[in-house]
Amino acid sequence: MMVIGLTGGIASGKSTISVLFSQKGAVIIDADVIARNLLCSGTSACSDVVAHFGEGVLKADGSIDRKELGKIVFSDEKELQVLNDITHPRIVREISQQLEHCRLENKEFVVIDAALLLEVGLDALVDEIWLVVIDERTQVDRLMAREKMLTLQEAMERIKAQRPQKEKIKYAHRIIDNSGTREQTRDKFEKAWRDFCSS
Repeated sequence: MMVIGLTGGIASGKSTISVLFSQKGAVIIDADVIARNLLCSGTSACSDVVAHFGEGVLKADGSIDRKELGKIVFSDEKELQVLNDITHPRIVREISQQLEHCRLENKEFVVIDAALLLEVGLDALVDEIWLVVIDERTQVDRLMAREKMLTLQEAMERIKAQRPQKEKIKYAHRIIDNSGTREQTRDKFEKAWRDFCSS
């Protein structure tokens, strides 16, 4: 089974590349979906988050209000570390379990889509790392367009909370620049895919 780690900074366009991978027949394991599920009402992670951050981070349905939580953790490095300590081991464990399930089902090709692939050690589970890159101005614009309520400062805090793109480049086997149009990105993906298939 071939396993690719797909990573990139927030709002870099990993989801776009993930869709292209799925069109090639890949099974996608999405770390962000796992993280969202972890913080649903009634989960142990949700309870741990509320125990530390208080009930002010809860929505009416009992799940975590990620925007409210984000305001706290992205402006305070220590609080972000607390959240990471709660969520990251659980995310890694769930991804490992899903990957093992794929092996048991004899899946040929799996993509782990994770912004923090390198930070949490998921790179140890993959055969190749594909990195989506983007210039910072475009990244900020796309993040603010996606998260309507973010201020420029809040957008920058979220970007700075992740490992710098230039550091991730050192670990990447293939790099896709997503600063341009969707068509340009698709063309770059197809070239990388052809190179991958012939290697």
